[in-house]
Amino acid sequence: MKSFRKELTVNVPARRAYLNITREVEKCLQESGIKEGLVLVNAMNITASVFINDDESGLHADFERWLEKLAPEKPHSQYSHNGYEDNADAHLKRQLMGREVVVAVTNGKLDFGTWEQIFYGEYDGKRNKRILIKIIGE
Repeated sequence: MKSFRKELTVNVPARRAYLNITREVEKCLQESGIKEGLVLVNAMNITASVFINDDESGLHADFERWLEKLAPEKPHSQYSHNGYEDNADAHLKRQLMGREVVVAVTNGKLDFGTWEQIFYGEYDGKRNKRILIKIIGE
């Protein structure tokens, strides 16, 4: 069995954003040479997420509205965690959207369903964050 590991660094200029990282993951898969196996993609920061969904701007706007209803950023005083960074809402948003995804690799390609793409969700941006891509297989 072979193993491949790469870290991506992102710096989102806004507090929140959704980045389609599917192409970067596909490039790593090609670089790995693995044809059959699994890809793990995870956010290496507690205020960011990785998830699979459709790349549709209306859906991304819906995520924003939904997450703000469930874990509103303000008032900061509603959270016990806030103080130094005022980012408690970002921790909660990450919990809702998830830490990682695992995708099957078949014939050297990501084995997706219709419309599936991999996204990095940023909930407390404006600084460097890391994304881990780990691929195992043959």
